[in-house]
Amino acid sequence: MDDEFNLLTENADELGLDTAIPDVRRIDTTVDGNVVSALAWGSSSPRAVFLHGGGQNAHTWDSVLIALGIPALAIDLPGHGHSSWRPDRDYSPQRNAETVAPVIEHLAPDADLIVGMSLGGLTTIRLAATVPVLVPRAVIVDVTPESPERAAQLEREARGTVALIDGPPEFATRDEIIDLTHAAAPTRSRAAIRRGVIHNTRQRPDGAWVWRYDRLREAPRAQPLWADLEATPVPMTLVCGGRSGFTTAEDVERFRSRPAPTDIVTVDDAGHSVQSDAPRDLAELIAQVLAQGA
Repeated sequence: MDDEFNLLTENADELGLDTAIPDVRRIDTTVDGNVVSALAWGSSSPRAVFLHGGGQNAHTWDSVLIALGIPALAIDLPGHGHSSWRPDRDYSPQRNAETVAPVIEHLAPDADLIVGMSLGGLTTIRLAATVPVLVPRAVIVDVTPESPERAAQLEREARGTVALIDGPPEFATRDEIIDLTHAAAPTRSRAAIRRGVIHNTRQRPDGAWVWRYDRLREAPRAQPLWADLEATPVPMTLVCGGRSGFTTAEDVERFRSRPAPTDIVTVDDAGHSVQSDAPRDLAELIAQVLAQGA
C-alpha cells in the first residue's frame, strides 16, 4: 500500500478487529476542469458512497469502512482532501451535488446507499432531490437543513470541530495542530487525532503546516434544502449524535415529518462526528440499512 494507507492497521487495532485491510486506492476524476478525488475500497463495484463533513476528507470514514467490510467509495468533496479548490469557492450542497453526481454515476453506478455527514449529508439531500436514481437509500449523519444555524451558535458558545475550522491558518509544526485538535476533542484518543491530522494537513514549501481544505465557508440556506428533503421520495435514516448540538428535537421532528420513509436513530455516546466517536455503532447501523434494501 502507498504511504497514505499505512495507518489503516492502526484503525483496525483501535477497533479491536483482527481483519485484513482491504485494497484501497485513490482515484481522481475531472469534472468541469476540477479534480474530484476519491478512495475506492475493495475491487468490486461500490455498494455505498460516503460524503464527509466540512473541514474533513474521505479518510474520516476509514474506521467505519474497516468495520463495515464492504466495497465502497469515499469522496473528497470539492475544496477538501485531494480534490481541487473551486475558483469560485462555492462549496454549497447544491454545487457539491452537481460536482459529485457524475463521479458517483461513473465510479459507483450500482450503489445501494449514500451516506453523508454534516455538509456531506446536506449534499446527499440535494442529490436525492435532483438525481434520485443515484440515491436508492440514504443515511444522513447528524445534520438537518437547519444545522448550519446551530453550528453558528456553537461557534459562539463552545470550542470543537467548528471552532477548529476558524482557527489559526498555519502552524510551525504538525504537533501544534495535533495539540489543538486534541484540546477541542478530548474524548478521542490522541492516536486517532494524529491520524486525522496527518490526512487533513499538508506542508507548504516554506515549511509551514496548513489544513488540506479551503477555509472559506458560507452557511447553506435552510429553506431550499427543507424543500428538497420534503420532496424527495428516497428512504432516509437520520443518525443523531447524542452529545451533539447540531440537531435539535424540533429539527428532528421536522425531518421525521417528510412524506417518504424515515427512521431516526440516536447514538448516545457520540458527538457531531459520529463516524469518529462511534465507528462500530455507525457501521452496524449502515449494515442494517443496506440489509433493508437488499
